Amino acid sequence: MQWANAIVQGVILGGLYALLAAGLSLMFGVMRLVNLAHGALAIVAAYMGMVLVNKTGIPPFATLLIVVPVMALVGWVLQRTLLNTALNRQALAPILVTFGLAVILQNLMLELFTADNQSIDVGSLAGASIQITPDIAVGVFPLITFVVGVFVIAALQLYLAKTTTGRAMRATSDDREAAQLMGIDHRHIYALATAIAVGLVGLAGVFLGVRTQFNPTFGDVTLIFAFEAVIIGGLGSLWGTLWGGIILGVAQVVGAQAFPSSGVLLGHIVFLLVLAFRPTGLFPKVVNG
Repeated sequence: MQWANAIVQGVILGGLYALLAAGLSLMFGVMRLVNLAHGALAIVAAYMGMVLVNKTGIPPFATLLIVVPVMALVGWVLQRTLLNTALNRQALAPILVTFGLAVILQNLMLELFTADNQSIDVGSLAGASIQITPDIAVGVFPLITFVVGVFVIAALQLYLAKTTTGRAMRATSDDREAAQLMGIDHRHIYALATAIAVGLVGLAGVFLGVRTQFNPTFGDVTLIFAFEAVIIGGLGSLWGTLWGGIILGVAQVVGAQAFPSSGVLLGHIVFLLVLAFRPTGLFPKVVNG
């Protein structure tokens, strides 16, 4: 039963990874842009949620009503100012811009919050669990995170498939020039996609801040896990991102069960194997699939 419990816990952890990776997958699917500031932005959101809880006393989940819109606005402004300009230049320009942004954000957070580990307090919910069998228990908050992760992926997929703006994003992703001929302003579409993606980063950052301790440098680890989930699932595939997160989570938890000091390493090995033998991912699909 220990192995069954490890698999269950890994699946639940995969929901957090999918939630963290959803925005990264969307930005790549629409703009073919790998946002290296993704992890740093998640930690910015975590600190924002922590400050709101500590200074105002509002419940952690209520902070999402502030954090998500603020982060979405940040994403829209970033796209309209820095990223649109970078996308019109050489291929490396957007990567260099987001890398520079990540460095700046990390150092700003170090100045404001020091390098000490922090977390967002949710009281008794942090330790609450549901006993499924005598040997398997699932934490209530990790389960909520998993459900939210699945909901976000499903909602994004539905948005892209059923709404006019979502179809415009798909058209712009497939052929920007043809979409422009049809009257679609790619700059507006890119800004909207980035706003949604960074808003989702804000959502994920608050959940991350509750789930684990974080510090200004934790964005690097967050980016790696999110990137691995996207690659394992398949670039641009939203449902693939969910499965990639689950596979990564199971690999890490099962690896920790077999080799207590090497759980994360096994997740990296799975990522490298997928990259080596199936570089398009296990479930390759374009963003509009």
